[in-house]
This record gives sequence, structure tokens and C-alpha cells, in this order.
Amino acid sequence: MQIRRMAELSALYPEPQKGIMYDSPEILLMQAIAAGEPEAAAGLFRERRQFSDALPAVDSPYGRFEGREEIRGFAEGFVSRFGAESLSVTPMFQTRSGGRSVTEMVLNFQVDGMIDQVPMFVVADLGSRGTLEEVRLYCHSSFVPGLTPYRKPLFKPAHLEMGDPGLMTGAVREYYTALHHVPRVDVERILRCMHPDCVFGGYGLWRGQAPEKGAEALRRVYTGMASYIPEKVGMRYETLIDDGVTGVIEWVHVISGQGRKELGRIAMSGIAAYMRGEDGRLISIRICDYAWLEKEIDWSRAGMTEEEARAVNAVDVFPAGVGRKGQEEL
Repeated sequence: MQIRRMAELSALYPEPQKGIMYDSPEILLMQAIAAGEPEAAAGLFRERRQFSDALPAVDSPYGRFEGREEIRGFAEGFVSRFGAESLSVTPMFQTRSGGRSVTEMVLNFQVDGMIDQVPMFVVADLGSRGTLEEVRLYCHSSFVPGLTPYRKPLFKPAHLEMGDPGLMTGAVREYYTALHHVPRVDVERILRCMHPDCVFGGYGLWRGQAPEKGAEALRRVYTGMASYIPEKVGMRYETLIDDGVTGVIEWVHVISGQGRKELGRIAMSGIAAYMRGEDGRLISIRICDYAWLEKEIDWSRAGMTEEEARAVNAVDVFPAGVGRKGQEEL
């Protein structure tokens, strides 16, 4: 069947990663949804989480579904929510660590006899014996019909400071240290932790354009980021899933008064994968978020008002030294 819309994930990385565990429960969940088996999908979740009385959940770009009954409804309506008649899934990358499993996959939706591909992160908090406690789905808002580009932070930070790079290792730690090094981004330091053939991209619609690749292209990307990071937009990571090859980070923004006033930025949730090559440097950076789409948000469909959203994870200024103290030694 002819592909009408190709995902970047398919175009930039045509061969799936070796060693994917295809019986991992987050893959089984998406396969059950694709097969039209909502009972099997819901059956991957317990009635309650193992160590609390909380309900299991699926958090999708268009809503949160708690408890097995709601998850069953989510599974029943998933394909039609994307305006499609059927679905197949192709796992591309998998990262498992610390009780979580993340599969980056291409969802092949059949629409009017053609294939529309959607690249998606599927993040699973694993229970025992092959069960799921929570699943979080991330894809770009442009792939979901009628979705306004607002994803409120899925995690409530204990404090509004940037994440500590010391929680990370290797090139991923070096990258975050250099990117959030107050008072400035160190672009050259970022580039030194990347392989010369590092590819930037994977979660957009493929438009036949060459990927951001090579030192000069990536220097432009990160020089642009340096114009607003970190004094206007900070990053707080809430989960770290790192198997020694790929580090996957779920994060939320923290926005300063300057970022809100000058750039109109609003805190949202996002996710990124950082893959190391054999020499330990980064060979792939894959980010999925709604950055810079704030002006396109239809607040009547966002689930909260603009004023409420602007108050989430908002600080006046980042304290001097946040993201800097102790990092010269890293």
C-alpha cells in the first residue's frame, strides 16, 4: 500500500534497532489496539497498581484514561481518533531500564486506501508478570486531527529548578551540562560530545529534506537554542530511562518571567531520546514536543485557560548558579 505521509522516524532510520523485545507489554498493548482487541489491551493492566491504590492509566496527547474501563474505551477509539480505518505498528527503537520500557515506533494508519505514518514514543511503567501500570504516548500534535498543540506537564515537580546533570552519565550528561550551563549555552562543548554524523530529528513529518546533520548544521541548531536557554526556558527531567546506549528523558519546562513576557512560552511536557555510538558520542537526537506552537493553541479546547497554563511551572527568574554549581568538574 502506498505511503501518503511518511514519518521522519521511517525516513531517517529505515532499519529497526536490533534486539527489540517484541513481547514487551507496551508493544503488546499497541498491537492489541491495532488488532481491534480492546479487551486484550485493557487486560495488560491490573485493576489497581501494585504498590498503591491508584488506578492504572494511559496518558495520550488527547486525554488521560484511568482504570481498565477507560483504558478499554481508549483502545476502542484509538484508530478512529486518528481518522483511520486500520492500523499496524512497527517498533523502531527500544530502551529498557529501571522498571520502564520505551518503544519508539511508527504507527501505520490506513486512511482512504493510503498509509499515513505517525512516529510515536510509547513509555511504559512496568508492573510484575508482564503487566502495565501506566503508559504515556507522545507524538507531535500535527498528527492528531483536531488536536490543539498544548500538552500540560504530566508531572508535578517537587521544586522548580533545572534537573541535575549528575543523575545522567556519559555523553547525555555532557550534553545537558553544556545546554543548561548558566549563564550561557556552550555550543562547542555540545558539539564535542556528538559524533560528526549525529542526526537530529525523527518526530516530524518527512518532507524530503536532508536531516540536521554534521557540525555546521548542528551548530546553527544549538546557537538558536542559546538565544533563550537557560534564562528564559529551563528543563526539568522527571524520568530517566538509560540502558547505556540510549538515554530517554521525559521532561517538563520551567519558564521564567522573561520567557513568558518576551517569547510567550508556556510550560509543557515533552520527551527526547539520545543515542550513543560505539565511541560513546551521540549519534542520534530525537525530540518530541510542541515547542514554539503556543500561538496556535485554541484555549477553548485545551482543558484549561491560558492564564492557568501560564502559571504552571512559572518562576520569576532562575536563581544565579542554577545549572552551574559543581558542573565545571563534570
